[in-house]
Amino acid sequence: MPREPVGQSTVEAARQEIFRLIATGELQPGQRLGSERELALRMGVSRTTLRQALGLLEQAGTVRRVPGRGGGTFVSGTKVERDLSNVVGVPALLREQGFTSGSRVIRATIVTADGPTAAALAIQPGELVTEIVRIRFADGVPLSLEQARFPALRFPGLLELPLGGSVYELLTARYGVRPADALERIEAVSAGAEEAAVLGVEPGVPVLAITRTTSDDHGRPFEYSQDLFRGDRTRVLVHVSGPTGTTHSARDRGRLIRFPATPPTAPAAPSPSGSSTPSTPSAPSAPLAPSRPAALPRRIRFPAPGTRSPTTS
Repeated sequence: MPREPVGQSTVEAARQEIFRLIATGELQPGQRLGSERELALRMGVSRTTLRQALGLLEQAGTVRRVPGRGGGTFVSGTKVERDLSNVVGVPALLREQGFTSGSRVIRATIVTADGPTAAALAIQPGELVTEIVRIRFADGVPLSLEQARFPALRFPGLLELPLGGSVYELLTARYGVRPADALERIEAVSAGAEEAAVLGVEPGVPVLAITRTTSDDHGRPFEYSQDLFRGDRTRVLVHVSGPTGTTHSARDRGRLIRFPATPPTAPAAPSPSGSSTPSTPSAPSAPLAPSRPAALPRRIRFPAPGTRSPTTS
């Protein structure tokens, strides 16, 4: 039985020691900590104490645990920042921040547009759309799961092109369509069992669900995407300026950041003498958004067992 430290909480002492190894660079981001047995022997604590210490570090986001074979406890990497003031694809986003980008295509096919897809892309329900479902990797670790749909008639032959990189760059080079504006809705949801398995997290952990409609220079929508980003690897960046608090993304890119609606303040009734009592002005009404699907689908459909899909790493 390994000897436990004395004079302070053994769990806290173990937590501090692991944190020290990470802070000094002895353990690098993305590095596996080793087996519980090896780590417990190295630190001179019991495996029960070690598990409690790792649990505290996981709650703080310092380490992450990957279930299943080939899993283990890893030092958390630097979070990827999503700047809402820019419309940019994931590969370019990762390159700008020094990450190695990777993709794996789960499904690429032609389907008929459902109601939300048709509304977002300004087409009729039942029209054909190209659907691409991919896993995105940052430094070899799953970052996001995305399901994107594009009007099939507008982008003929899209499925015949390499889909492992940036679709935005592909659409620009092949079809002359550039992303100019995007409307995004962001919501924190719980990862389902299939989604958690794909992203390498435990079922039920928080993930960022992002529904996005992207338009070209002429305001014509060409992409409807539903993405799930790991909460432990993603940070959202918003630039705010101006007395009204309008974000750069809302002002320059046309995106809307929605806040809970508050009932307007009724104007004060005039006094009998004809003068009115000054009252606090009510907040200006929010600008009306263009017609967009309001519901946020939270589940990405996966291929049936045995279905083959192109894969690019």
